[in-house]
Amino acid sequence: MEEALLWERESGKIRCELCARRCLISEGKAGFCGVRVNKKGILYSKNYGKILLMKEQLIEKIPMFHFYPNFKTLSIASFGCNMRCKFCENADISEKTSGKGEKYNPEEIIKLVNKKGIKIISFTYTEPTVNFEFAFKVARLAKRYNIKTIFRTNGYITSDAIKKIGKYLDAVTVYIKASADPDFYKKYMDIDDVNPIFDSLKSFKKHRVFTEISNLIVPKVGDNEEFNKKLLEWIIENLSSSIPYHLLAFTPTYKMKNFPSTQLETLKKFALNAKMVGLRYIYVSGKNKTNLENTYCYNCGALIIERSKSIVNKINLVGDRCPQCGFKIDIIKE
Repeated sequence: MEEALLWERESGKIRCELCARRCLISEGKAGFCGVRVNKKGILYSKNYGKILLMKEQLIEKIPMFHFYPNFKTLSIASFGCNMRCKFCENADISEKTSGKGEKYNPEEIIKLVNKKGIKIISFTYTEPTVNFEFAFKVARLAKRYNIKTIFRTNGYITSDAIKKIGKYLDAVTVYIKASADPDFYKKYMDIDDVNPIFDSLKSFKKHRVFTEISNLIVPKVGDNEEFNKKLLEWIIENLSSSIPYHLLAFTPTYKMKNFPSTQLETLKKFALNAKMVGLRYIYVSGKNKTNLENTYCYNCGALIIERSKSIVNKINLVGDRCPQCGFKIDIIKE
């Protein structure tokens, strides 16, 4: 086990300051995530360097469309999570509180991506927040080698944690569910307060971490258009109208196998709502072969990046500018 970051002693126990739950942990016990344990008055991380899943994939699969498009990333995950989503696609590892995995140190991860010629490391599949110590050291080391690092996170992370890793973390995609409907989060994810997610989004902006947002639309219980509108208005007011916004289809899984899949027409309707509110870059990711994954110039409408099922077919940029009108496109590329 590795000594954890972001904690303090309180009333004979340990207060974890990593995620928004801020668990008060008794001796010999673990926090909600199950992987941060109080051992003789010191908080330890049980999952440090224990990689249960590792995969090479295109960055668009995360999904992330405006950060190094068409680049490969090495995606890695350990066990543990600070939420209990009843629809989790990776519950077999996210709800584990122990496991050997394949043990790596940060230097080995850097050597591995260098050997493969990969320039991006993504912490995804499970919640990277609860693997913070390892992710932090990898990101810090990666910066020396000009390797980029990404979090795909539920956003339930404290501002202190973002401040600590923000100088090293290059990009983040915050995965929101049901347009941040508080009732949905409470019933299906065991979260009583969604406000910390909005706080983390503002904190990522403050620390200049490139941000994209995904929104999982769940039929019947998580497809409220009013909540989606409120979310969109908040994004424009507090972040930017240029934030890439991904609408994701729900797939029945885990404890919600009896729910229907999200229909394409529903996602199109939510995309239209986002366009009407004023977002510039709206995507319906990986659903079908449509033009809803393409990036267009907001100024003149020219096709900038053509995609099909989250695979890039063509990039039409001059630097970071539209080749037709010269408008600056909010995309980070090599």
